[in-house]
Amino acid sequence: MTGARVVDGRYRLTEKIGHGGMGQVWAGHDQRLDRRVAVKLLRTDLLGPEDATRSRGDELRRRFLRESRISAALDHPGLVTVFDAGTDGGELYLVMQQVPGVSLADLLAEDGPLTVERAAATAAQLCSALAAVHAVPVVHRDLKPSNVMIRPDGRTVLLDLGIATALDPDATRLTLTGTPIGSPAYMAPEQALAAGVDPRSDLYALGCLLHEMLTGDAPFTAPTALGVLRRHVDEPPPPLRELRPDVPAALERLVLALLAKQPADRPADAQQVHAVLQPLLPGPSAGPQPPHGPLPDPARPYRHPHHPAPARTAAPPPTRLSLPDPAPPADPAPVLMAAVASRGAEPDGDLTAACARLSDLVAAHRHTEVVDLAAGLLPRIAAAHGDGAPLLHTVRTIRARTLLQEGRAEEALAEYRLLAAATAAERGPYDPAALDHRQRAADCLERLGRTGEALAEYRELTAALPPDSDRSLEVRERTGRLLTAAGDHDGAWHTLLELLLDTERRRGPHHADVRRLRALLDRIGALRTATPLPGTTRPAVPPTLAPPPPAGPPGTARADPRLFVPTAPPPTPVPGNPYAAGG
Repeated sequence: MTGARVVDGRYRLTEKIGHGGMGQVWAGHDQRLDRRVAVKLLRTDLLGPEDATRSRGDELRRRFLRESRISAALDHPGLVTVFDAGTDGGELYLVMQQVPGVSLADLLAEDGPLTVERAAATAAQLCSALAAVHAVPVVHRDLKPSNVMIRPDGRTVLLDLGIATALDPDATRLTLTGTPIGSPAYMAPEQALAAGVDPRSDLYALGCLLHEMLTGDAPFTAPTALGVLRRHVDEPPPPLRELRPDVPAALERLVLALLAKQPADRPADAQQVHAVLQPLLPGPSAGPQPPHGPLPDPARPYRHPHHPAPARTAAPPPTRLSLPDPAPPADPAPVLMAAVASRGAEPDGDLTAACARLSDLVAAHRHTEVVDLAAGLLPRIAAAHGDGAPLLHTVRTIRARTLLQEGRAEEALAEYRLLAAATAAERGPYDPAALDHRQRAADCLERLGRTGEALAEYRELTAALPPDSDRSLEVRERTGRLLTAAGDHDGAWHTLLELLLDTERRRGPHHADVRRLRALLDRIGALRTATPLPGTTRPAVPPTLAPPPPAGPPGTARADPRLFVPTAPPPTPVPGNPYAAGG
């Protein structure tokens, strides 16, 4: 990401991963604790000028801070952990755990309807999380597949309590009157009618999820959001066994009860729902836990409760191609400690002690002190051991990495260029360490906004790297994203389309990287259609009629035609009373 923002001097934003009525959610990096996080920002355009919408701005701030307190008080493995909250430049932020895995929406899109066992296991885990939420008491109000994350080990995590309403008088007053909250496809009738909601409204949404997990479709569909809401209110749900005969009768009765129009006709709480699901869950396995498959299995936690993680004979492919802050292939700190130990008896005791101190600072993540001490050590090591000393290279690598973590890209760039030149001179220009230093130098150029130089470096790296290596795939995606940011949508499209085909061939059509690249190409395809490059006279073409790019040289794979039809955005609920506009 070019010109990455750092929130409160600590959380560097890397990629936007979601947005809603209250704000945006970004993938980020906690530079102090060196971990990935998700950062939610309150939308500043909702706040408006203080003199014009002071009461509305104050209300939104109160809602956001209340959400932070409620979320931080919840402690359950099926809920996201809240790490921090605060204000940055007049903007409110909430820092949360970034959950690995795939969303239930993606799992359904890739794997179709789930088996009865997997659907029951997913719903049972959601019952456990909802029971903890409802005990606060809080109503989630937006339970839907995209807000359910399935971790690689099958554990289910409920996301986004951002529109939750605490069931107390003060919290109720904070709800924005007349604003529909939730997603139409999973909205309980009382929620659609803007009436009062309670935990049984979440159970209705759970019934919608169970129906979709078992059939592949939501129980009520219509061309418009208004039509969906009307069907929720007026029409009975289709019985599951008419659509899928292998569904047990008890499960069909449960789903119909969850989808009852009146809250009083639904199960009383999540515990009752879990009791019905429990006979459908798999029992524990006596054998060891097998390796994780390409898609997570929600039934795995019941088969292998508290079992050790499966042993890995080889490193799995990365879950993301484009890493916001790539780490060196090996941590230089152990190398430094080994070098210090080997020099313990040398006459230069001060240098040895200083290196030991640097190692301690690295372990303690005291970045500012690491940078300063390493800068002082470099000339001393060069004078004592020469410019080609391995210890000099190690200390410079530590300093460069720490500078990059601290957002000091200009200084890090100078160090990585020195490292790349020294490594190439000693081991050759195609040595993996030399290429690694060059990639980090390109990352620095990208952060500094020197787009042309960064693109040139990425292209040279692509030519130098083995075509099917993980690093080559990462660099090619960075190239495509940088072209997109620079406005070259055609160049980005062709770069990422070729990358998609290579990634699908190497990792299979269901891999998370393939799904992400397809979604990215959909967005870029819409940009190509709507905004031709400067200097061209290409007329706008409807997205569904956009022609495929010209065929490549003989022998190259032709693009998948499905990629040329951008997905239509979901319908937007009518503001205020959902039935005010008719339809």
